[in-house]
Amino acid sequence: MIALALLALVGLSAALTWGARRYALRRQLLDQPGERRSHRIATPRGGGIAIVLTVLAACVVALMMDPAFLPPLGLVMTGLMLVAGIGWWDDHRPLPALQRLAVHLVASALLSIAVYLVGENLLQAVLLFFVTAALINLWNFMDGINGIASSQAIAAALGFAWVMPVPSSLAALCVAAACLGFLPFNFPRARIFMGDVGSGALGYLMAALVGLASLATDIAWPALLLPLSAFLVDAGFTLLSRMLSGQRWMEPHTQHVYQRWVKAGVSHARVTAGYFLCGLLGSTVLVLCSPLGPTQQGVATIAWWVALTALWRVQRGRLRDF
Repeated sequence: MIALALLALVGLSAALTWGARRYALRRQLLDQPGERRSHRIATPRGGGIAIVLTVLAACVVALMMDPAFLPPLGLVMTGLMLVAGIGWWDDHRPLPALQRLAVHLVASALLSIAVYLVGENLLQAVLLFFVTAALINLWNFMDGINGIASSQAIAAALGFAWVMPVPSSLAALCVAAACLGFLPFNFPRARIFMGDVGSGALGYLMAALVGLASLATDIAWPALLLPLSAFLVDAGFTLLSRMLSGQRWMEPHTQHVYQRWVKAGVSHARVTAGYFLCGLLGSTVLVLCSPLGPTQQGVATIAWWVALTALWRVQRGRLRDF
Protein backbone atom coordinates (compact mmCIF):
# COMPACT_ATOMS: atom_id res chain seq x y z
CA MET A 1 0.00 0.00 0.00
CA ILE A 2 2.80 2.40 0.92
CA ALA A 3 4.71 1.49 -2.25
CA LEU A 4 1.65 2.22 -4.39
CA ALA A 5 1.14 5.57 -2.67
CA LEU A 6 4.76 6.53 -3.32
CA LEU A 7 4.46 5.48 -6.97
CA ALA A 8 1.37 7.66 -7.22
CA LEU A 9 3.39 10.61 -5.90
CA VAL A 10 6.11 9.95 -8.48
CA GLY A 11 3.46 9.92 -11.22
CA LEU A 12 1.81 13.08 -9.90
CA SER A 13 5.14 14.92 -9.80
CA ALA A 14 5.98 13.82 -13.35
CA ALA A 15 2.58 14.94 -14.64
CA LEU A 16 2.88 18.31 -12.90
CA THR A 17 6.41 18.79 -14.26
CA TRP A 18 5.13 18.13 -17.77
CA GLY A 19 2.42 20.73 -17.19
CA ALA A 20 4.93 23.20 -15.75
CA ARG A 21 7.08 22.85 -18.88
CA ARG A 22 4.15 23.61 -21.15
CA TYR A 23 3.29 26.64 -19.03
CA ALA A 24 6.89 27.90 -19.09
CA LEU A 25 7.13 27.55 -22.87
CA ARG A 26 3.84 29.38 -23.33
CA ARG A 27 4.90 32.20 -21.01
CA GLN A 28 8.47 32.27 -22.37
CA LEU A 29 9.96 31.65 -18.92
CA LEU A 30 13.39 30.70 -20.20
CA ASP A 31 16.86 30.69 -18.68
CA GLN A 32 19.20 32.07 -21.30
CA PRO A 33 22.82 30.90 -21.59
CA GLY A 34 25.42 33.27 -20.21
CA GLU A 35 28.87 33.68 -18.72
CA ARG A 36 27.58 32.85 -15.22
CA ARG A 37 25.51 29.85 -16.30
CA SER A 38 26.45 26.27 -17.09
CA HIS A 39 23.96 25.56 -19.90
CA ARG A 40 24.25 26.38 -23.59
CA ILE A 41 20.67 26.62 -24.84
CA ALA A 42 17.61 28.52 -23.60
CA THR A 43 15.70 26.23 -21.23
CA PRO A 44 12.30 26.58 -19.54
CA ARG A 45 12.36 27.13 -15.77
CA GLY A 46 9.95 26.71 -12.88
CA GLY A 47 9.59 22.92 -12.96
CA GLY A 48 10.21 22.72 -9.22
CA ILE A 49 6.61 23.79 -8.64
CA ALA A 50 5.75 20.14 -9.35
CA ILE A 51 7.81 18.98 -6.36
CA VAL A 52 6.16 21.56 -4.11
CA LEU A 53 2.60 20.69 -5.16
CA THR A 54 3.28 16.97 -4.82
CA VAL A 55 4.62 17.36 -1.28
CA LEU A 56 1.69 19.60 -0.36
CA ALA A 57 -0.72 16.96 -1.71
CA ALA A 58 0.98 14.35 0.49
CA CYS A 59 0.63 16.70 3.49
CA VAL A 60 -3.10 17.12 2.82
CA VAL A 61 -3.54 13.34 2.73
CA ALA A 62 -1.63 13.05 6.01
CA LEU A 63 -3.92 15.61 7.62
CA MET A 64 -7.01 13.80 6.34
CA MET A 65 -5.73 10.59 7.93
CA ASP A 66 -4.81 12.26 11.23
CA PRO A 67 -6.04 15.84 11.85
CA ALA A 68 -3.97 15.92 15.07
CA PHE A 69 -0.97 16.80 12.88
CA LEU A 70 -2.61 20.10 11.87
CA PRO A 71 -0.86 22.64 14.16
CA PRO A 72 2.77 21.73 13.37
CA LEU A 73 2.19 20.44 9.84
CA GLY A 74 0.10 23.49 9.01
CA LEU A 75 3.01 25.72 9.95
CA VAL A 76 5.41 23.63 7.86
CA MET A 77 3.07 23.78 4.85
CA THR A 78 2.67 27.54 5.23
CA GLY A 79 6.43 28.01 5.31
CA LEU A 80 6.83 25.82 2.23
CA MET A 81 4.22 27.83 0.34
CA LEU A 82 5.93 31.09 1.31
CA VAL A 83 9.34 29.93 0.06
CA ALA A 84 7.88 28.43 -3.11
CA GLY A 85 5.65 31.47 -3.67
CA ILE A 86 8.47 34.01 -3.51
CA GLY A 87 10.55 31.74 -5.75
CA TRP A 88 7.70 31.46 -8.26
CA TRP A 89 7.40 35.24 -8.28
CA ASP A 90 11.15 35.61 -8.74
CA ASP A 91 11.07 33.14 -11.65
CA HIS A 92 8.54 35.39 -13.37
CA ARG A 93 9.96 38.78 -12.37
CA PRO A 94 13.28 38.98 -10.50
CA LEU A 95 13.02 40.41 -6.99
CA PRO A 96 15.62 42.14 -4.78
CA ALA A 97 17.60 39.72 -2.62
CA LEU A 98 16.48 41.38 0.62
CA GLN A 99 12.80 40.81 -0.19
CA ARG A 100 13.43 37.14 -0.83
CA LEU A 101 15.52 36.86 2.33
CA ALA A 102 12.76 38.42 4.44
CA VAL A 103 10.28 35.78 3.26
CA HIS A 104 12.84 33.03 3.83
CA LEU A 105 13.35 34.17 7.41
CA VAL A 106 9.59 34.15 8.07
CA ALA A 107 9.35 30.62 6.65
CA SER A 108 12.34 29.55 8.76
CA ALA A 109 10.63 30.92 11.86
CA LEU A 110 7.43 28.99 11.06
CA LEU A 111 9.35 25.73 10.73
CA SER A 112 11.18 26.40 13.99
CA ILE A 113 7.91 27.10 15.79
CA ALA A 114 6.47 23.84 14.45
CA VAL A 115 9.42 21.88 15.84
CA TYR A 116 9.19 23.72 19.15
CA LEU A 117 5.47 22.88 19.46
CA VAL A 118 6.33 19.19 19.18
CA GLY A 119 9.63 18.98 21.04
CA GLU A 120 9.39 21.99 23.37
CA ASN A 121 13.16 22.46 23.05
CA LEU A 122 14.12 26.10 22.50
CA LEU A 123 17.74 25.41 21.51
CA GLN A 124 16.58 22.86 18.97
CA ALA A 125 14.17 25.41 17.47
CA VAL A 126 16.78 28.18 17.32
CA LEU A 127 19.32 25.88 15.63
CA LEU A 128 16.72 24.85 13.07
CA PHE A 129 15.91 28.49 12.28
CA PHE A 130 19.48 29.19 11.18
CA VAL A 131 19.83 25.83 9.42
CA THR A 132 16.62 26.46 7.46
CA ALA A 133 17.57 29.97 6.36
CA ALA A 134 20.96 28.65 5.23
CA LEU A 135 19.64 25.60 3.37
CA ILE A 136 17.00 27.56 1.46
CA ASN A 137 19.69 29.75 -0.06
CA LEU A 138 22.33 27.03 -0.26
CA TRP A 139 20.12 24.79 -2.41
CA ASN A 140 19.51 27.75 -4.69
CA PHE A 141 23.26 28.38 -5.03
CA MET A 142 23.95 24.72 -5.81
CA ASP A 143 21.17 24.30 -8.40
CA GLY A 144 23.39 25.05 -11.37
CA ILE A 145 23.67 21.90 -13.50
CA ASN A 146 21.32 19.19 -14.68
CA GLY A 147 19.89 17.01 -11.92
CA ILE A 148 22.22 18.03 -9.12
CA ALA A 149 19.68 19.64 -6.75
CA SER A 150 16.95 17.02 -7.04
CA SER A 151 19.31 14.00 -7.00
CA GLN A 152 21.10 15.35 -3.94
CA ALA A 153 17.73 15.78 -2.21
CA ILE A 154 16.84 12.17 -3.05
CA ALA A 155 20.12 10.90 -1.57
CA ALA A 156 19.57 12.91 1.61
CA ALA A 157 15.89 11.98 1.95
CA LEU A 158 16.72 8.27 1.70
CA GLY A 159 19.24 8.65 4.51
CA PHE A 160 16.71 10.41 6.73
CA ALA A 161 14.06 7.81 5.90
CA TRP A 162 16.41 4.99 6.96
CA VAL A 163 17.16 6.38 10.42
CA MET A 164 13.65 7.59 11.30
CA PRO A 165 10.82 5.35 12.49
CA VAL A 166 7.44 5.16 10.76
CA PRO A 167 5.51 7.41 10.20
CA SER A 168 8.29 10.02 10.23
CA SER A 169 10.25 8.09 7.61
CA LEU A 170 7.29 8.34 5.24
CA ALA A 171 7.70 12.11 5.11
CA ALA A 172 11.25 11.69 3.78
CA LEU A 173 10.12 9.07 1.26
CA CYS A 174 7.41 11.44 0.01
CA VAL A 175 10.02 14.14 -0.64
CA ALA A 176 12.20 11.60 -2.47
CA ALA A 177 9.22 10.47 -4.58
CA ALA A 178 8.35 14.06 -5.53
CA CYS A 179 11.96 14.67 -6.64
CA LEU A 180 12.07 11.38 -8.54
CA GLY A 181 9.08 12.40 -10.65
CA PHE A 182 10.80 15.65 -11.62
CA LEU A 183 14.28 14.20 -12.23
CA PRO A 184 13.74 12.64 -15.72
CA PHE A 185 12.77 16.08 -17.06
CA ASN A 186 16.03 17.58 -15.74
CA PHE A 187 18.59 14.78 -16.09
CA PRO A 188 20.64 13.79 -18.02
CA ARG A 189 19.26 16.32 -20.52
CA ALA A 190 17.41 19.30 -19.08
CA ARG A 191 14.03 19.87 -20.67
CA ILE A 192 13.11 22.18 -17.80
CA PHE A 193 15.00 23.70 -14.88
CA MET A 194 13.79 23.65 -11.30
CA GLY A 195 13.85 27.42 -10.94
CA ASP A 196 13.88 29.36 -7.67
CA VAL A 197 10.44 27.99 -6.87
CA GLY A 198 11.95 24.51 -6.60
CA SER A 199 15.49 25.07 -5.35
CA GLY A 200 14.48 27.23 -2.39
CA ALA A 201 11.61 24.89 -1.55
CA LEU A 202 13.92 21.86 -1.62
CA GLY A 203 16.30 23.57 0.78
CA TYR A 204 13.34 24.23 3.06
CA LEU A 205 12.21 20.60 2.81
CA MET A 206 15.70 19.36 3.65
CA ALA A 207 15.64 21.55 6.76
CA ALA A 208 12.20 20.17 7.63
CA LEU A 209 13.60 16.62 7.45
CA VAL A 210 16.51 17.62 9.68
CA GLY A 211 14.03 19.04 12.19
CA LEU A 212 11.82 15.95 11.97
CA ALA A 213 14.81 13.65 12.47
CA SER A 214 15.90 15.67 15.50
CA LEU A 215 12.48 14.97 17.02
CA ALA A 216 12.15 11.34 15.95
CA THR A 217 15.69 10.16 16.81
CA ASP A 218 18.45 10.73 19.37
CA ILE A 219 21.05 11.49 16.70
CA ALA A 220 23.20 14.57 17.35
CA TRP A 221 22.77 17.63 15.12
CA PRO A 222 26.20 17.49 13.42
CA ALA A 223 25.46 13.90 12.36
CA LEU A 224 21.98 14.85 11.08
CA LEU A 225 23.65 17.19 8.60
CA LEU A 226 25.76 14.38 7.10
CA PRO A 227 23.35 13.65 4.20
CA LEU A 228 23.63 17.32 3.19
CA SER A 229 27.41 17.48 3.55
CA ALA A 230 28.30 17.54 -0.16
CA PHE A 231 26.31 20.74 -0.67
CA LEU A 232 27.22 22.24 2.70
CA VAL A 233 30.96 21.88 2.09
CA ASP A 234 30.99 23.10 -1.52
CA ALA A 235 28.59 26.00 -0.97
CA GLY A 236 29.87 26.94 2.47
CA PHE A 237 33.58 27.12 1.67
CA THR A 238 33.02 28.67 -1.75
CA LEU A 239 30.91 31.46 -0.28
CA LEU A 240 33.39 31.93 2.56
CA SER A 241 36.25 32.29 0.08
CA ARG A 242 34.26 34.85 -1.90
CA MET A 243 33.54 36.85 1.25
CA LEU A 244 37.17 36.80 2.36
CA SER A 245 38.33 37.96 -1.07
CA GLY A 246 35.89 40.90 -1.01
CA GLN A 247 33.65 39.63 -3.82
CA ARG A 248 29.89 40.27 -3.89
CA TRP A 249 29.01 36.80 -2.69
CA MET A 250 25.24 37.11 -3.26
CA GLU A 251 25.71 37.58 -7.01
CA PRO A 252 25.50 34.59 -9.40
CA HIS A 253 28.85 33.00 -10.17
CA THR A 254 30.49 29.79 -11.39
CA GLN A 255 33.08 29.25 -8.67
CA HIS A 256 31.62 26.22 -6.91
CA VAL A 257 33.66 23.08 -7.47
CA TYR A 258 30.81 21.41 -9.38
CA GLN A 259 30.66 24.41 -11.74
CA ARG A 260 34.43 24.40 -12.24
CA TRP A 261 34.30 20.73 -13.18
CA VAL A 262 31.76 21.55 -15.89
CA LYS A 263 33.89 24.47 -17.12
CA ALA A 264 36.83 22.07 -17.26
CA GLY A 265 34.89 19.94 -19.76
CA VAL A 266 33.33 17.26 -17.54
CA SER A 267 29.72 16.47 -18.46
CA HIS A 268 26.78 17.48 -16.29
CA ALA A 269 25.86 13.81 -15.93
CA ARG A 270 29.27 12.80 -14.55
CA VAL A 271 29.47 15.71 -12.12
CA THR A 272 25.93 15.14 -10.88
CA ALA A 273 26.62 11.42 -10.49
CA GLY A 274 29.72 12.21 -8.45
CA TYR A 275 27.83 14.52 -6.12
CA PHE A 276 25.00 11.98 -5.85
CA LEU A 277 27.49 9.32 -4.81
CA CYS A 278 28.95 11.71 -2.24
CA GLY A 279 25.45 12.40 -0.92
CA LEU A 280 24.75 8.67 -0.64
CA LEU A 281 28.02 8.18 1.24
CA GLY A 282 27.07 10.97 3.65
CA SER A 283 23.70 9.31 4.21
CA THR A 284 25.45 5.96 4.71
CA VAL A 285 27.71 7.43 7.38
CA LEU A 286 24.57 8.74 9.12
CA VAL A 287 22.95 5.31 8.98
CA LEU A 288 26.07 3.54 10.26
CA CYS A 289 26.66 5.89 13.18
CA SER A 290 22.99 6.28 14.19
CA PRO A 291 23.01 3.28 16.59
CA LEU A 292 26.31 4.35 18.17
CA GLY A 293 26.81 6.29 21.36
CA PRO A 294 27.41 10.06 21.38
CA THR A 295 31.21 9.74 21.45
CA GLN A 296 31.40 7.34 18.51
CA GLN A 297 28.86 9.42 16.60
CA GLY A 298 31.00 12.49 17.15
CA VAL A 299 34.20 10.77 15.97
CA ALA A 300 32.55 9.39 12.82
CA THR A 301 30.94 12.72 12.04
CA ILE A 302 34.13 14.73 12.51
CA ALA A 303 36.09 12.22 10.40
CA TRP A 304 33.60 12.54 7.52
CA TRP A 305 33.53 16.35 7.62
CA VAL A 306 37.34 16.54 7.72
CA ALA A 307 37.69 14.09 4.82
CA LEU A 308 35.13 15.91 2.70
CA THR A 309 36.69 19.29 3.44
CA ALA A 310 40.10 17.96 2.42
CA LEU A 311 38.62 16.57 -0.80
CA TRP A 312 37.03 19.96 -1.56
CA ARG A 313 40.34 21.76 -1.05
CA VAL A 314 42.18 19.33 -3.33
CA GLN A 315 39.58 19.67 -6.08
CA ARG A 316 39.45 23.44 -5.69
CA GLY A 317 43.23 23.57 -6.11
CA ARG A 318 43.17 21.36 -9.19
CA LEU A 319 40.48 23.51 -10.80
CA ARG A 320 41.75 26.95 -9.80
CA ASP A 321 42.26 27.97 -13.45
CA PHE A 322 38.60 27.38 -14.35
